[in-house]
Amino acid sequence: MAAELYPTKKLVPSTSASSTTTSSSSSSSIQQYQQQNLTNNNTSNAAQSCCNWQGLFPTIRERNSVMFNNETMADVHFVVGPPGGTQRVPGHKYVLAVGSSVFHAMFYGELAEDQEEIRIPDVEPPSFLAMLKYIYCDEIDLCADTVLATLYAAKKYIVPHLARACVNFLETSLSAKNACVLLSQSCLFEEPDLTQRCWEVIDAQAELALRSEGFCDIDSQTLESILRRETLNAKEMVVFEAALNWAEAECQRQDLSPTIENKRLVLGKAIYLIRIPTMVLEDFANGAAQSGVLTLNETNDIFLWYTAAKKPKLLFCSKPRKGLAPQRCHRFQSCAYRSNQWRYRGRCDSIQFAVDKRVFIAGFGLYGSSCGSAEYSAKIELKRQGVSMAQRIIKYFSDGSSSTFPVSFDYPVQIEPDTFYTASVVLDGNELSYFGQEGMTEVQCGKVTFQFQCSSDSTNGTGVQGGQIPELVFYA
Repeated sequence: MAAELYPTKKLVPSTSASSTTTSSSSSSSIQQYQQQNLTNNNTSNAAQSCCNWQGLFPTIRERNSVMFNNETMADVHFVVGPPGGTQRVPGHKYVLAVGSSVFHAMFYGELAEDQEEIRIPDVEPPSFLAMLKYIYCDEIDLCADTVLATLYAAKKYIVPHLARACVNFLETSLSAKNACVLLSQSCLFEEPDLTQRCWEVIDAQAELALRSEGFCDIDSQTLESILRRETLNAKEMVVFEAALNWAEAECQRQDLSPTIENKRLVLGKAIYLIRIPTMVLEDFANGAAQSGVLTLNETNDIFLWYTAAKKPKLLFCSKPRKGLAPQRCHRFQSCAYRSNQWRYRGRCDSIQFAVDKRVFIAGFGLYGSSCGSAEYSAKIELKRQGVSMAQRIIKYFSDGSSSTFPVSFDYPVQIEPDTFYTASVVLDGNELSYFGQEGMTEVQCGKVTFQFQCSSDSTNGTGVQGGQIPELVFYA
């Protein structure tokens, strides 16, 4: 897993075993003692240099921490990792049995074997050590490039709190770039909550997810589940191009030349899950029809399906995907207009908002002209802590009514809970427009609660009580 996809996190679980916080001096002493043992091959010499080391640490947690990856009193050893990449790790049966029912059965169960060395070829050494660190130190230390392997180890040895921490780490780090890969892994590890979160991201940010490098790394079963997805918010041409990119990667995995024939071969029946007849005719003619992946008969039948009154039968689904239905958070209770108010002269209307659940902001609903129909040019932007996350310059037509008119970003933007974001718009068009009144600081939209507060970026009068940006358009 690419390291840049996830931040590094270090956690201490809030359980009774970890309720005592290690002081900085104790932590330093533990590290010094462990380092002494790591650099000294003679354990007895290390023990003699600090014959009363137990007295240095006031809690059992700290004393157990000293034993982590330590030869002192070790009564079992693990040879961890695949051949050619193994690492010998010392262990203490009692500590391990207290931390894992699998280790308990291994060392103290009815079928326990008295082995001094246990080989574990299917777990990577860093992940095995991360699991032992939790068992010995009650400390969760996760990073991007080992978290999936650590989850595997935690599942294998039934260490549920560590497994839950790994899943939380992955959920927090989830984005369109890694959602498809994590979907595959979440199904493998039987983590339904993570699977659901992956689907939420893939549905809402489908085009970003399909164009990600991670999409090409998924297995064929996950590919089919994505291609079947009714709620993908993506053009079918994007789905088709993503499937071809996956097929090329799959050819490489199977040591096949990435020819058109081989791409069709590795796609198999999955190609019929792409809803090619729902493409715009121009996209089909310039893209799928000339890709070479379709047979001549398939191409001819699809052209006839577009144009003929009597349509041929197709193996491809001809029903468009439903996609996700956007929701709208409306923050005003009424709107109005006055001849001498709410003019646009290149100034910024802005509002801050926060949510209590993850959502995806697709765009805004804006007011239009109060003096008849007019066209506006709008620069819309979404920022977090002053950093731009998305912006777009777009035109929209106002029919002169008090309705709101949707403007969208290129792709929906993932919004994390309990953090304030800034929504801004700079309008150019008819100076006089409708504006909102009786604004609300809190709005409940289904299961999502929005909170609003004034933004210092606003230079045209918009605030919580009144102004522009009456709606946030989102997926939840």
